[in-house]
Amino acid sequence: MTQRVYSVVLLLCLGLMCPLVTGIFMDKLASKKLCADDDCVYTISLARAEEDYNAPDCRFINIKKGQLIYVYSKLVKEKDSGEFWAGSVYGEQYEDHMGTVGYFPSSLVSEQHVYQEANKTVPTTVRNLQKPSWLHNYTWLCNANLL
Repeated sequence: MTQRVYSVVLLLCLGLMCPLVTGIFMDKLASKKLCADDDCVYTISLARAEEDYNAPDCRFINIKKGQLIYVYSKLVKEKDSGEFWAGSVYGEQYEDHMGTVGYFPSSLVSEQHVYQEANKTVPTTVRNLQKPSWLHNYTWLCNANLL
């Protein structure tokens, strides 16, 4: 009996230490991006949404016409892909969404103010992330419950 209890406790501990990841791996939108710095943390520009945009999955953010967006990076367009920028919404009326960073089509916004030039080309892979080699074409794991 005690051996069974120890086995259950061991399995529970292992489960807590190595939680199962549930989600859907998403294809990369691009292999490179333009940023103002090597870590893409400094704001490149402030843009205003010209149209509403509903995010198709967790990599993107919803934007509303007239909304201000801080732009942190601009994906380098590849082949037939669209041109996307990464940013977060700005403004007190969007308080619930402030700080959420995601992609949006650059064609739906107009830059209002450029803070600094995006002259650093950076790979879109996440730094310091240990991942198996078969994951090199994926950079985003969307929670299946959110889709």
